[in-house]
Amino acid sequence: MATIKDVARHAEVSVTTVSHVVNGTRRVSPEGRARVEAAIRALGYVPSAIARSLKSNNTRTLGMLIPNSSNPYFAEIVHSVEDRCFGAGYNVILCNTNDEAHRQGSYLQVLAERRIDGLIVVSTGHDATLPTQLAGLSIPTVLVDREIEIAEQPCDLVETAHMQGGQLATRHLLEQGHRRIACIGGPVGLPPSEQRIAGWRAALAEAGCGHGDGLLWHGNFTSQGGYDAMHAVLRAPEPPTAVFVCNDLMAMGALCAAHERGLRVPEALSIVGFDDIELAAFTSPPLTTVAQPKQRIGALAVDMLLERIDGKRQEARQVMLQPELRVRASTARAPGGAA
Repeated sequence: MATIKDVARHAEVSVTTVSHVVNGTRRVSPEGRARVEAAIRALGYVPSAIARSLKSNNTRTLGMLIPNSSNPYFAEIVHSVEDRCFGAGYNVILCNTNDEAHRQGSYLQVLAERRIDGLIVVSTGHDATLPTQLAGLSIPTVLVDREIEIAEQPCDLVETAHMQGGQLATRHLLEQGHRRIACIGGPVGLPPSEQRIAGWRAALAEAGCGHGDGLLWHGNFTSQGGYDAMHAVLRAPEPPTAVFVCNDLMAMGALCAAHERGLRVPEALSIVGFDDIELAAFTSPPLTTVAQPKQRIGALAVDMLLERIDGKRQEARQVMLQPELRVRASTARAPGGAA
């Protein structure tokens, strides 16, 4: 592999001149620049990004941690982040933590060694060491979806109003005449799940339907988790006429379980999801769901990070985005005017 010295010898210039041409750090005569560029093409020289980053203290690389790469919600966020970074001239190193705290800590160490300029984090559910690890990185960080308290170095935050989303879903079902509305939540203790459940409870209470006691089940934000939870829901002595499922993947599993039990959706059972992943419009029937503004979440996360990297802002910023209800064919009036 050709080195910068090889290029200098081929072009009959100094190594310093080659460096100035490659990095644009000083004006070089048109003749000298032409010789250097010709030598680079002839030798197939590739400048070292690491060497350039050591000189400029900037790698133009961002890191991103997500908890589950198989969840389309996170994949759609990543797509938005990568698009925004590409337009800004940045690369992205993506790490899937698989919801494991140990793996998350290991990836943070790897990213630190790569000298990334900034970090976007969708954290795993349970990792008490993460705040200390993030504070130790001393680089601009944006949290997505899940809040983390870091006193020494407050992070930027972009998230959806999860509680309001839970209320939107439940109010829609109440407006359809449903009164016995179950909820399949995500992992216990995970803030987005707990906030969505709180919205479900609040909407039920507003309508005089209690607080959902005995109507809450939990999955793990996977299709299998929703499938298993829906079977448990339907084994209840008095099954509900509607179910709010706290993410679309679990809702897809719930639809499958309802079909296996011979229940027609929405004639016998209405189902609402959360996220509005692209696949939600192609289930059978198409899924009514609460849409998170995923494209905006990803773009905002990158924009906020670049503001901090470029020194345009020092103080931490938090942005709360509003969800919207997408009504499709998985919800309908309560069967027989159920009360």
